[in-house]
Order: sequence, then C-alpha cells, then structure tokens
Amino acid sequence: MSTAHVLLGLLAAGPRHGYDLKRAHDERLPQAKPLAYGQVYSTLGRLERDGFVEQSGQDQEGGPERTSYVLTEAGRTRLDDWLTEVEPPAPHVTSALFSRVVVALLAADADRARAYLTSQRAAHMTRLRELTSIKTTPGATVGDVIAADYAIGHLDADLRWLQTTLARVADLQKEVTA
Repeated sequence: MSTAHVLLGLLAAGPRHGYDLKRAHDERLPQAKPLAYGQVYSTLGRLERDGFVEQSGQDQEGGPERTSYVLTEAGRTRLDDWLTEVEPPAPHVTSALFSRVVVALLAADADRARAYLTSQRAAHMTRLRELTSIKTTPGATVGDVIAADYAIGHLDADLRWLQTTLARVADLQKEVTA
C-alpha cells in the first residue's frame, strides 16, 4: 500500500488536516495497520515538497492549531495515474514462511521444519476464525467484510501452501542440503 496515494485519495474529497486524514484512513481501511500521526505528517511533507498537495488554511477547533491540506492539480493527476496502474504480481518469492522452512532445513532438520509448519498452520487457523467472526459481527460494514475477505483469501492460499509443503519437507530437505 502506498500511504501517499491513500492520502491523496482522501484529500480528493476536499481539504483535511493530518488528524482527520489519520482518522479517515483508519476508518476507511478497516483491518489495515493504523497509520501513525508521524507517518501522516511526514508523508504530507513529502507530498507538499513534490507539489501534490498544498496548505489550505489553519484550523483551531478547541485544540492545537492544525494545518489543512488540499490536493493540487499535479496531485489529482498523480492520483488518477495511480488508480489506472495495474499492480504487478510479485516477481520473487519473498515470503517469510518459505524462508523459515528453508532455514529450518539448513540449520536443523525436517522435524524442525515440520514443527514450524504445524505451528504456523495453527496460527493461520486462529486468524482465519477471527476474520470469519468479523464478517458475521452485527454492524460489520461492507468495508469490514471486504477487508476480511481479502485477508481470508491470502490466509487460505498460505494454508494450502503450508499443507503441501508439509507433505514435501523430506524431498525439500534433500534438495536444500545437497
């Protein structure tokens, strides 16, 4: 996820200050890692430096002074360009799961790799139950359900990989340690 592009998207609706952008991000992208205020402000600083946003005023609603930002034409163009870009599939296997299995085989043995795969499968199943619960919670928003569906799809793929790899550990060990 590109925090800069998400902030540009949130600013497309009109001027907002950093606190409001952080709150909107966390509400509109349920299940995503919440943004830190520092990340919001450092990203706004880069967007302003690059000409994609500009300050539009100061606000002081019973608290500290807050600077509002607005999208520039260049920012709107950059956002529109980003929205048409296709996200390329990952060209390399960079999964921590895969790396741990290989390292377990190199540093220990097949039993250690199997133990890791079994523990990881249990952790994935726990998370899968949590996400399924989110989808069926009364008051769950469509955003909550879509975010849970996305995560469930990835967990399901990981679970299939974990099961397949468990069946292939002995063969992988021969290959890795050869």
